[in-house]
Amino acid sequence: MDEKAVLDILDRTRARLEGHFRYTSGRHGAVYIQGAQVFQHAEMAEKLCRALAGKFSGVDAVIGPAVGAILMSYEVSRHLGCRNLFVERENGVFKLRRNFSITPGERILMVEDVVTTGGSVKEAMAVCREHGAEIIGVGALVDRTGGANPFDVLFEALVRLDIPSWTEEECPLCKEGIPCVKPGSRPAV
Repeated sequence: MDEKAVLDILDRTRARLEGHFRYTSGRHGAVYIQGAQVFQHAEMAEKLCRALAGKFSGVDAVIGPAVGAILMSYEVSRHLGCRNLFVERENGVFKLRRNFSITPGERILMVEDVVTTGGSVKEAMAVCREHGAEIIGVGALVDRTGGANPFDVLFEALVRLDIPSWTEEECPLCKEGIPCVKPGSRPAV
């Protein structure tokens, strides 16, 4: 699947938003990718996750950080023919819960809808490694890193977007008086 087709799905599902946003990092920007919008549409989510799964092999389990990557980890694992699970926060810290377990040496693919700094994925990877997992890669629908791989493993994404961001003090949208919103599930820093 080429980047144009991925962007078309993001736009058709209204996952790519334009306006004035405060990102989880606390920075501001004019474009926000709301990955959850894609997963309302099973047929489009299936296409994206099938394409992402095709970039990896030799996977024993797919894991995504809750809440945003739960559906994604399921769909990617379905295409890879392996099990899926997720890590979720308990008192602000990612943990394996719900009686999930990882066997030492198990080959794990981490997935996330949008990667900017990679913070959530790195936290989730640490949990998996504490249980003896081998992280073979990270897969994302959208890479917003600016071309950097924030991980110590292979990082593959379906589309790479260079979306400028600013501190609140330097934000041109704030200077224009445009109201700022914070979408997403995590509070800004």
